[in-house]
Amino acid sequence: MAECEKLSACPFFNDKMDNMPAIADMLKKRYCLGDKLKCARYMVATALGKEKVPADLYPNMVDRAQEIINRG
Repeated sequence: MAECEKLSACPFFNDKMDNMPAIADMLKKRYCLGDKLKCARYMVATALGKEKVPADLYPNMVDRAQEIINRG
């Protein structure tokens, strides 16, 4: 798959993960360079807009993303 178009502007990776480079690298490979459609942040941004993505939402928090989307 192609690189996620939101990666360069994703505040999660550009701000939150500076102190955890190994975890950030793993998540980027899985979601940003792998299957962006499985990224919880991408799901919420696509469904509701990027302003609705909580700052503390990790890419692997799909259940939480579904709750946010369902609440609208």
